[in-house]
Amino acid sequence: MVWKGGRAQVTVHSRIPNSMLLAEQLGPLLLIQMRCGSVTISRPEGALTPADRQSTFILVLSGGASLRHYGRQIELYPGDITMYDHSAEYTLHFGQPTQVIMIRVNSTAIRQIFPVPDSFYGQRIPGDVGLTSTALAMAKDLSAKLETRPGLHFNERVATHLLDVLATAYAEVMDEPSSATSLMERRFWKVRLFIEENLRDPSLSPSFVAERLKLSDRYLRMIFAVSDESPSAYILRRRLEECARQFSDERWRGRSITEIAFSWGFNSAPHFTRTFRQHFGMAPSQYRLKHATERAEPALLQ
Repeated sequence: MVWKGGRAQVTVHSRIPNSMLLAEQLGPLLLIQMRCGSVTISRPEGALTPADRQSTFILVLSGGASLRHYGRQIELYPGDITMYDHSAEYTLHFGQPTQVIMIRVNSTAIRQIFPVPDSFYGQRIPGDVGLTSTALAMAKDLSAKLETRPGLHFNERVATHLLDVLATAYAEVMDEPSSATSLMERRFWKVRLFIEENLRDPSLSPSFVAERLKLSDRYLRMIFAVSDESPSAYILRRRLEECARQFSDERWRGRSITEIAFSWGFNSAPHFTRTFRQHFGMAPSQYRLKHATERAEPALLQ
């Protein structure tokens, strides 16, 4: 099935008899109750525009889930809370019968409680810490009240209060005094998100990133010191990886190597071929042929 609004692609691997998916709009929030078996939810590439940017809290009532987001892979257990960004790539997997409450928040409302929300995406907030259990209890109570549909005005006020409690729960866990290293790590994830959003832009470069994010070139290099790459090396590697991904995908076999390379920001075919060979140990044409052969072999064995 497809998630309402086309904001995410949902693949259902199995069903449970009492599955449920209910949603109710409460002012700036969309409250979603979900009970399911094995389900994978992922953001399709290119499905969103910046205007669609929203954030979703996940509150796990029972079962469990895993989330891959912002370079992190986290496991969620009953009572845990996390949050993800719809404008970035994510994969959410429920591998067992699970019940969750999802709270989707528009960009204006989320920035009222998290001025820089990027630092909080993909982080696990344990259920046994601070106000996490309080937020969970409030969400469950609000969900139960929605089934009897009391006054909408009351629900909107409770929803706003729930957002405040969620913000406090995050603050207790993540806003403690931190080292300069952890501060740089948060800024690194913010810069990396900007790069991912603009990876196809031929003008993307360290200077472009620094200018758009109002950073000096030197400070940008300092931020990238938390990784093993320079900003330019990161941009090049990610572009090469995306090209390689499409070379190995049969859905892109109708596009030429040059077309794919240029669509990911390269503007010189010789330069692309040379850097691709250095990174993957073979020419783009060899890489594409190798993966086409690997796809064909299982069919020949059947």
